Amino acid sequence: MARNLDLTALRAFATVAATGGVTRSAVLLHLTQSAVSMQIKRLEEALDTRLLDRAGRGVRLTPEGEKVLAYARRMLSLNDELLDRMRDAVPEGEIRLGVPHDIVPRCIPAVLRAFAAEYPRVRITLISSVTTTLHEMFAEGGCDVILTTEAAPGPGGEELVRLPMIWVGAEEGIAWTQRPLRLAFETACVFRTRAQAALDAADISWEVAITAESSRAIDASVSADLACHVVIDGFDTPEMLPVPHGGNLPEIGEVGISLYSAPAPLDPARARLTEIIGDVYGTLRPSHRKPVLTAVSASH
Repeated sequence: MARNLDLTALRAFATVAATGGVTRSAVLLHLTQSAVSMQIKRLEEALDTRLLDRAGRGVRLTPEGEKVLAYARRMLSLNDELLDRMRDAVPEGEIRLGVPHDIVPRCIPAVLRAFAAEYPRVRITLISSVTTTLHEMFAEGGCDVILTTEAAPGPGGEELVRLPMIWVGAEEGIAWTQRPLRLAFETACVFRTRAQAALDAADISWEVAITAESSRAIDASVSADLACHVVIDGFDTPEMLPVPHGGNLPEIGEVGISLYSAPAPLDPARARLTEIIGDVYGTLRPSHRKPVLTAVSASH
Protein backbone atom coordinates (compact mmCIF):
# COMPACT_ATOMS: atom_id res chain seq x y z
CA MET A 1 0.00 0.00 0.00
CA ALA A 2 1.42 3.38 -1.03
CA ARG A 3 2.35 5.77 1.75
CA ASN A 4 2.56 9.56 1.50
CA LEU A 5 4.65 11.99 3.47
CA ASP A 6 2.98 15.08 4.87
CA LEU A 7 4.35 18.16 3.12
CA THR A 8 3.34 20.31 6.08
CA ALA A 9 5.54 18.18 8.33
CA LEU A 10 8.38 18.30 5.82
CA ARG A 11 8.13 22.09 5.70
CA ALA A 12 8.22 22.31 9.48
CA PHE A 13 11.29 20.07 9.56
CA ALA A 14 13.10 22.06 6.84
CA THR A 15 12.32 25.32 8.63
CA VAL A 16 13.65 24.02 11.95
CA ALA A 17 16.80 22.85 10.18
CA ALA A 18 17.25 26.30 8.64
CA THR A 19 16.63 28.30 11.81
CA GLY A 20 18.23 25.95 14.30
CA GLY A 21 15.30 26.00 16.66
CA VAL A 22 11.59 25.48 17.15
CA THR A 23 10.83 28.95 18.51
CA ARG A 24 11.88 30.91 15.41
CA SER A 25 10.36 28.28 13.15
CA ALA A 26 7.01 28.65 14.88
CA VAL A 27 7.06 32.40 14.17
CA LEU A 28 7.92 31.89 10.50
CA LEU A 29 5.29 29.19 10.05
CA HIS A 30 2.60 31.07 12.02
CA LEU A 31 2.19 28.06 14.31
CA THR A 32 2.61 27.44 18.00
CA GLN A 33 5.82 25.81 19.21
CA SER A 34 3.91 22.72 20.26
CA ALA A 35 2.37 22.45 16.78
CA VAL A 36 5.82 22.57 15.16
CA SER A 37 7.14 19.95 17.58
CA MET A 38 4.14 17.75 16.80
CA GLN A 39 4.81 18.03 13.05
CA ILE A 40 8.42 16.92 13.57
CA LYS A 41 7.29 14.02 15.76
CA ARG A 42 4.82 12.85 13.11
CA LEU A 43 7.51 12.96 10.43
CA GLU A 44 9.90 10.97 12.61
CA GLU A 45 7.19 8.39 13.25
CA ALA A 46 6.37 8.15 9.54
CA LEU A 47 10.05 7.59 8.68
CA ASP A 48 10.71 5.51 11.79
CA THR A 49 13.89 7.43 12.55
CA ARG A 50 15.10 10.30 14.72
CA LEU A 51 15.77 13.44 12.69
CA LEU A 52 16.86 15.95 15.34
CA ASP A 53 19.13 15.93 18.34
CA ARG A 54 17.60 18.14 20.97
CA ALA A 55 20.55 19.26 23.03
CA GLY A 56 20.55 22.35 25.20
CA ARG A 57 18.59 25.31 23.85
CA GLY A 58 18.95 24.37 20.20
CA VAL A 59 18.61 21.43 17.85
CA ARG A 60 20.87 19.82 15.30
CA LEU A 61 20.29 17.29 12.58
CA THR A 62 21.12 13.64 13.02
CA PRO A 63 22.92 11.88 10.14
CA GLU A 64 19.54 10.53 9.02
CA GLY A 65 18.10 14.02 9.38
CA GLU A 66 20.73 15.36 6.96
CA LYS A 67 19.63 12.82 4.35
CA VAL A 68 15.94 13.57 4.86
CA LEU A 69 16.57 17.34 4.64
CA ALA A 70 17.96 17.02 1.10
CA TYR A 71 14.83 15.18 -0.03
CA ALA A 72 12.54 17.53 1.88
CA ARG A 73 14.00 20.59 0.15
CA ARG A 74 13.55 19.00 -3.29
CA MET A 75 9.98 17.92 -2.56
CA LEU A 76 9.02 21.33 -1.17
CA SER A 77 10.65 23.08 -4.11
CA LEU A 78 8.65 21.01 -6.59
CA ASN A 79 5.46 21.63 -4.62
CA ASP A 80 6.01 25.39 -4.59
CA GLU A 81 7.02 25.46 -8.25
CA LEU A 82 3.83 23.65 -9.27
CA LEU A 83 1.64 25.99 -7.25
CA ASP A 84 3.37 29.06 -8.70
CA ARG A 85 2.96 27.78 -12.24
CA MET A 86 -0.70 27.02 -11.75
CA ARG A 87 -1.34 30.41 -10.18
CA ASP A 88 0.37 32.06 -13.13
CA ALA A 89 -1.90 30.08 -15.48
CA VAL A 90 -5.03 31.55 -13.90
CA PRO A 91 -5.87 34.87 -15.60
CA GLU A 92 -5.90 37.92 -13.40
CA GLY A 93 -6.62 41.59 -13.95
CA GLU A 94 -9.54 43.94 -14.33
CA ILE A 95 -12.19 44.53 -16.98
CA ARG A 96 -14.11 47.81 -16.87
CA LEU A 97 -17.68 47.14 -18.02
CA GLY A 98 -20.03 50.03 -18.75
CA VAL A 99 -23.78 49.41 -18.86
CA PRO A 100 -26.78 51.78 -18.99
CA HIS A 101 -28.46 51.66 -15.59
CA ASP A 102 -31.86 50.58 -16.92
CA ILE A 103 -30.58 47.33 -18.45
CA VAL A 104 -28.41 46.32 -15.47
CA PRO A 105 -30.81 44.59 -13.02
CA ARG A 106 -32.40 42.04 -15.34
CA CYS A 107 -29.28 40.59 -16.99
CA ILE A 108 -25.99 41.78 -15.51
CA PRO A 109 -26.20 39.62 -12.33
CA ALA A 110 -26.36 36.51 -14.53
CA VAL A 111 -23.44 37.78 -16.62
CA LEU A 112 -21.28 38.45 -13.56
CA ARG A 113 -22.07 35.08 -11.97
CA ALA A 114 -21.23 33.14 -15.13
CA PHE A 115 -18.01 35.07 -15.70
CA ALA A 116 -16.84 34.77 -12.08
CA ALA A 117 -17.31 31.00 -12.22
CA GLU A 118 -14.81 30.79 -15.10
CA TYR A 119 -12.47 33.67 -14.21
CA PRO A 120 -12.58 34.06 -10.42
CA ARG A 121 -9.42 36.18 -10.28
CA VAL A 122 -10.45 38.71 -12.93
CA ARG A 123 -12.19 41.68 -11.33
CA ILE A 124 -15.14 43.31 -13.11
CA THR A 125 -15.54 47.02 -12.41
CA LEU A 126 -19.14 47.86 -13.30
CA ILE A 127 -19.78 51.41 -14.47
CA SER A 128 -23.41 52.47 -14.84
CA SER A 129 -24.30 55.57 -16.85
CA VAL A 130 -26.24 56.76 -19.88
CA THR A 131 -25.26 55.65 -23.37
CA THR A 132 -23.74 58.96 -24.45
CA THR A 133 -21.46 59.05 -21.41
CA LEU A 134 -20.45 55.42 -21.89
CA HIS A 135 -19.53 56.12 -25.52
CA GLU A 136 -17.32 59.00 -24.36
CA MET A 137 -15.63 56.87 -21.70
CA PHE A 138 -15.07 54.04 -24.19
CA ALA A 139 -13.50 56.39 -26.73
CA GLU A 140 -11.17 57.79 -24.06
CA GLY A 141 -10.13 54.35 -22.81
CA GLY A 142 -12.13 54.55 -19.60
CA CYS A 143 -14.09 51.36 -20.36
CA ASP A 144 -12.95 48.09 -21.92
CA VAL A 145 -16.43 46.84 -22.80
CA ILE A 146 -19.70 48.77 -22.99
CA LEU A 147 -23.33 48.04 -23.69
CA THR A 148 -25.45 50.76 -25.23
CA THR A 149 -29.09 51.44 -25.98
CA GLU A 150 -29.34 53.23 -29.32
CA ALA A 151 -31.22 53.23 -32.60
CA ALA A 152 -28.34 51.56 -34.45
CA PRO A 153 -24.80 50.58 -33.48
CA GLY A 154 -21.91 52.80 -34.45
CA PRO A 155 -18.54 51.70 -35.88
CA GLY A 156 -17.23 48.67 -34.02
CA GLY A 157 -20.55 47.94 -32.34
CA GLU A 158 -22.51 44.70 -32.50
CA GLU A 159 -26.27 44.80 -32.03
CA LEU A 160 -27.29 41.95 -29.73
CA VAL A 161 -31.06 42.42 -29.79
CA ARG A 162 -33.77 44.90 -30.79
CA LEU A 163 -36.71 45.51 -28.49
CA PRO A 164 -39.64 47.95 -28.42
CA MET A 165 -39.75 50.87 -26.03
CA ILE A 166 -42.77 51.22 -23.76
CA TRP A 167 -44.37 53.84 -21.56
CA VAL A 168 -44.13 53.22 -17.81
CA GLY A 169 -45.68 54.85 -14.78
CA ALA A 170 -46.72 54.23 -11.21
CA GLU A 171 -48.91 51.26 -10.35
CA GLU A 172 -52.54 52.37 -10.81
CA GLY A 173 -51.18 55.82 -11.62
CA ILE A 174 -52.96 58.52 -13.59
CA ALA A 175 -50.01 60.69 -14.63
CA TRP A 176 -50.26 59.32 -18.16
CA THR A 177 -53.80 60.71 -18.47
CA GLN A 178 -52.75 64.31 -17.80
CA ARG A 179 -52.21 66.86 -20.58
CA PRO A 180 -49.74 68.15 -21.13
CA LEU A 181 -48.20 64.75 -20.49
CA ARG A 182 -45.62 65.07 -17.73
CA LEU A 183 -42.33 63.37 -18.57
CA ALA A 184 -39.36 62.40 -16.40
CA PHE A 185 -35.94 61.77 -17.96
CA GLU A 186 -32.30 61.85 -17.08
CA THR A 187 -30.48 64.80 -18.58
CA ALA A 188 -28.73 62.81 -21.32
CA CYS A 189 -31.24 59.97 -21.74
CA VAL A 190 -31.24 58.75 -25.35
CA PHE A 191 -34.95 57.82 -25.13
CA ARG A 192 -36.03 61.38 -24.46
CA THR A 193 -35.97 62.70 -28.04
CA ARG A 194 -37.63 59.51 -29.34
CA ALA A 195 -40.51 59.87 -26.88
CA GLN A 196 -40.96 63.57 -27.59
CA ALA A 197 -40.97 62.99 -31.35
CA ALA A 198 -43.61 60.27 -31.00
CA LEU A 199 -45.80 62.57 -28.90
CA ASP A 200 -45.42 65.42 -31.39
CA ALA A 201 -46.39 63.10 -34.25
CA ALA A 202 -49.49 62.04 -32.30
CA ASP A 203 -50.33 65.68 -31.53
CA ILE A 204 -50.15 65.09 -27.78
CA SER A 205 -48.93 68.01 -25.71
CA TRP A 206 -46.13 67.28 -23.24
CA GLU A 207 -43.71 68.88 -20.84
CA VAL A 208 -40.50 67.68 -19.22
CA ALA A 209 -41.62 67.92 -15.63
CA ILE A 210 -38.61 66.23 -14.03
CA THR A 211 -35.00 66.23 -15.15
CA ALA A 212 -32.31 64.65 -13.00
CA GLU A 213 -28.75 63.40 -13.19
CA SER A 214 -29.63 60.35 -11.10
CA SER A 215 -31.65 57.44 -12.43
CA ARG A 216 -32.92 56.81 -8.91
CA ALA A 217 -34.44 60.27 -8.83
CA ILE A 218 -36.32 59.47 -12.04
CA ASP A 219 -37.46 56.12 -10.65
CA ALA A 220 -38.72 57.75 -7.47
CA SER A 221 -40.59 60.47 -9.36
CA VAL A 222 -42.31 58.01 -11.66
CA SER A 223 -43.22 55.61 -8.85
CA ALA A 224 -44.77 58.58 -7.03
CA ASP A 225 -47.03 59.15 -10.08
CA LEU A 226 -45.51 62.55 -10.78
CA ALA A 227 -44.62 61.76 -14.40
CA CYS A 228 -44.24 59.06 -17.06
CA HIS A 229 -41.06 57.55 -18.39
CA VAL A 230 -39.88 55.27 -21.21
CA VAL A 231 -37.98 51.99 -20.85
CA ILE A 232 -37.13 49.01 -23.02
CA ASP A 233 -39.84 46.37 -23.07
CA GLY A 234 -39.11 43.80 -20.38
CA PHE A 235 -36.96 46.15 -18.30
CA ASP A 236 -39.77 47.68 -16.28
CA THR A 237 -39.58 47.38 -12.49
CA PRO A 238 -42.11 46.88 -9.68
CA GLU A 239 -41.96 50.65 -9.14
CA MET A 240 -42.37 51.55 -12.83
CA LEU A 241 -44.94 49.40 -14.61
CA PRO A 242 -46.18 49.44 -18.22
CA VAL A 243 -48.86 52.08 -18.64
CA PRO A 244 -52.27 50.57 -19.57
CA HIS A 245 -52.94 53.38 -22.03
CA GLY A 246 -55.08 51.31 -24.41
CA GLY A 247 -53.63 53.10 -27.41
CA ASN A 248 -53.97 56.61 -25.97
CA LEU A 249 -50.19 57.03 -26.07
CA PRO A 250 -48.16 56.52 -29.25
CA GLU A 251 -45.81 53.69 -30.08
CA ILE A 252 -42.20 54.83 -29.67
CA GLY A 253 -40.46 52.28 -31.85
CA GLU A 254 -37.61 49.90 -31.22
CA VAL A 255 -34.14 50.34 -29.78
CA GLY A 256 -31.09 48.12 -30.03
CA ILE A 257 -28.84 46.88 -27.25
CA SER A 258 -25.34 46.95 -28.71
CA LEU A 259 -21.95 45.69 -27.53
CA TYR A 260 -18.59 47.40 -27.97
CA SER A 261 -15.25 45.89 -26.97
CA ALA A 262 -11.89 47.66 -27.04
CA PRO A 263 -9.61 46.84 -29.99
CA ALA A 264 -6.95 44.11 -29.93
CA PRO A 265 -5.19 42.64 -28.15
CA LEU A 266 -8.32 40.84 -27.02
CA ASP A 267 -7.37 38.67 -24.05
CA PRO A 268 -9.27 35.41 -23.40
CA ALA A 269 -11.05 36.77 -20.33
CA ARG A 270 -12.48 39.78 -22.15
CA ALA A 271 -13.39 37.63 -25.14
CA ARG A 272 -15.28 35.26 -22.86
CA LEU A 273 -17.05 38.14 -21.12
CA THR A 274 -18.35 39.46 -24.44
CA GLU A 275 -19.55 35.95 -25.34
CA ILE A 276 -21.47 35.65 -22.08
CA ILE A 277 -23.01 39.09 -22.53
CA GLY A 278 -24.06 38.17 -26.06
CA ASP A 279 -25.60 34.92 -24.86
CA VAL A 280 -27.57 36.56 -22.04
CA TYR A 281 -28.82 39.66 -23.82
CA GLY A 282 -29.21 37.93 -27.17
CA THR A 283 -31.95 35.68 -25.80
CA LEU A 284 -34.21 38.57 -24.79
CA ARG A 285 -37.53 38.82 -26.59
CA PRO A 286 -40.40 41.34 -26.48
CA SER A 287 -42.97 40.63 -23.79
CA HIS A 288 -45.82 41.03 -26.32
CA ARG A 289 -48.05 42.62 -23.72
CA LYS A 290 -51.46 43.51 -25.05
CA PRO A 291 -52.62 47.04 -24.24
CA VAL A 292 -54.91 47.01 -21.24
CA LEU A 293 -57.99 49.18 -21.60
CA THR A 294 -58.68 51.42 -18.67
CA ALA A 295 -61.78 53.22 -17.51
CA VAL A 296 -59.77 56.42 -17.06
CA SER A 297 -59.60 58.39 -20.28
CA ALA A 298 -56.84 60.78 -21.17
CA SER A 299 -57.68 64.33 -20.17
CA HIS A 300 -56.74 66.91 -22.75
